[in-house]
Order: sequence, then structure tokens, then C-alpha cells
Amino acid sequence: MAHGGGVDVGSTQTKAIILNDRREIVSRALIGTGANVSKAAESAFLKALEDAGLPREAVGYVVGTGYGRYKVTFGDAQITEITCHAKGAHFLFPATRTVIDMGGQDTKAIKIGPVGEVLDFCMNDKCAAGTGRFMQAAAECMGLSLDEIGRISLQGRTPVRLTSVCTVFVESDILSYVAQRKRTEDILAGVHKAIATRTISLVRRVGIQDEITFTGGVARNVGMVDALQNTLGRKLNVSPDAHFNGALGAAYFALERAERLATA
Repeated sequence: MAHGGGVDVGSTQTKAIILNDRREIVSRALIGTGANVSKAAESAFLKALEDAGLPREAVGYVVGTGYGRYKVTFGDAQITEITCHAKGAHFLFPATRTVIDMGGQDTKAIKIGPVGEVLDFCMNDKCAAGTGRFMQAAAECMGLSLDEIGRISLQGRTPVRLTSVCTVFVESDILSYVAQRKRTEDILAGVHKAIATRTISLVRRVGIQDEITFTGGVARNVGMVDALQNTLGRKLNVSPDAHFNGALGAAYFALERAERLATA
């Protein structure tokens, strides 16, 4: 039985996925990336192998992706995260035509075709606004954890208006609203709404086409899902494996190559 492995080395987390030849996910692994990127890639892959109960030689091909893809030294190939996110979203939701990927350091909007091929993309990699890092800054300023803020933002009735969606200025913006005794949930609802508005303007550059799939670590934030859906006026596909999406796409490419090698 052929297996393909995908390792997505992100700025904050490293993910690994192993697929079997029935296109089933047999294991997942998620670890903090930390300072040693090569070690994080190897540790995630070994953890995925262990969880799958597979020896290393059972995985015929490994593809590295993400910002640290060239540090996946044991990989057989490296493929950009844009291409892997497109393929992963298509794997999870075959009718996907637009992908919104929100990670720790950047946000990507990807337009894809009927077989998961990239037709166009746009990203805000020069600025942390609307990324996991921006949300972390907002959470810390409020004295809350990143896991709490999305849920609390859903209770907001009158979202505040942020003057800027800049990570540098978000703290002073939030503190001024705290001083005005604005409710925590309304401040957080305002943060999520501002990010959603900025994200949708990015997505419009590639064209918003149904179906839309939301991927990346921030897709686990229920408040962000809700804010994006309200701003778009339509429902998003969100898989429980949303934050594994890049690794999933990489594993899919790896499996295809493993199968070609097996029949060559």
C-alpha cells in the first residue's frame, strides 16, 4: 500500500499528514515550530508515522511546504503553500473555487479551478494585519487567551470601530476603548469585523467565487468564521482539518508521486 506524507512548516506551527492509497488521512501531527525549523519538521513527521503505526519506508514520498519547506531536509520535493492549500481545499471540498487561508504571519486569497489548480492568488505577507499574530496581540492586550477571543466576540452587540488594523497600533486602539468602558465582547467583535473587512478586500482582488473554503490556523476561531460570513453574506466551508490544509495538499501531491513511482 502506497502512502504519501506532507509536512507544512508554518511560522508558528508545523503540521504533518499521512495519506494512504484510498485517499484517507491515516494520521496527523501538530507541534510548535520553535527556533529549530528542521527539527520541527522531522519531529512532526516522526509523530505522524508513530500515530499511524507505520515504519519510515512505508511512506513512499514526502513533500514539504510552508515558509520553512526547504528545511524539510528528508523530503523528496518542496511545493509552495499556495499550491498545497489549493489542493488541500479541493480534497476537503471538491467544489471549492476560492480559498481564504489565514495563518500566523500572512493571509492568502486563492482562486482555484475544478481540479484544485491555482488560477490566481493574492497575499498580505508584508503586514501582520488579519493574521494569527494580529489576533495574538489583541488577545494579550485584553488579558485573554487566543482560544477565548473568538467565542467572546460572538456575544458583541455593538462592535467598536478600529481606526487601524495595524498590529503596532491595535493595542492603543483597544486600550482607548477599555478606558471608555466599552464591553470586552464589543471590542473583540470590532477586532474581528475589522479583520474580516480587510480580508474580504484582499479576496476581491482574485474574485469571490462559490464555494469558499476557509483554511489555516485562524479558521479554528469561531468569531473569525462568523465575521467573515457576515461580511461576505454567505457561508464558508470550514473543515475540522482546516489548519492541516497545507500539509494535506502536500500529502496528496506526495501520494500521487508515490503511486507513479510504484508503477514505474
